[in-house]
Amino acid sequence: MTQHDNIDIIDRLRSKKRLRVLFVCLGNICRSPAADGIMNDIAARHGDSNRWVIDSAGTYGGHAGDMPDRRMRIHARRRGYELTHRSRQITELDFGRFDLIVAMDSSNERNLKSMAPTMEDERKVIPMSRFFSIATRYDYVPDPYYEGADGFELVLDLLEDACENLYQRLTAGNGE
Repeated sequence: MTQHDNIDIIDRLRSKKRLRVLFVCLGNICRSPAADGIMNDIAARHGDSNRWVIDSAGTYGGHAGDMPDRRMRIHARRRGYELTHRSRQITELDFGRFDLIVAMDSSNERNLKSMAPTMEDERKVIPMSRFFSIATRYDYVPDPYYEGADGFELVLDLLEDACENLYQRLTAGNGE
């Protein structure tokens, strides 16, 4: 699969009446629930919430049912985001439920592609870094779990930038 395939999927999704996006990280307690909360906030600010189905999941199920990491909730709350998602593990059924599956890092991306039931489903998996526009040394969203406050702030900076760019790319030409 090439970068061109990923661009094509974004172009195809622009015309859909409902956009279904799933954010995925390892445990679904830091990065993906933060992306979920940020993307929901962006859609709400644009008066576009009814068009979006946004969720998050993890490739690892050990935190299933847990709230997002307390530190992530605190840092997100300072920026105006309330992260209330309960962690869950991605399933094969999610490939049919979502139009786009956004991986936080290359390990998540590999795992997701290996579990995709079809080639078309595999094409739904794209890296979050594809939407970075701020200058960064990262080509992935780093896991802040073992980091201090700066790690959580960095992740939120990257996700705010990427989610806004993803929103703009998916709504380009739709009156936005």
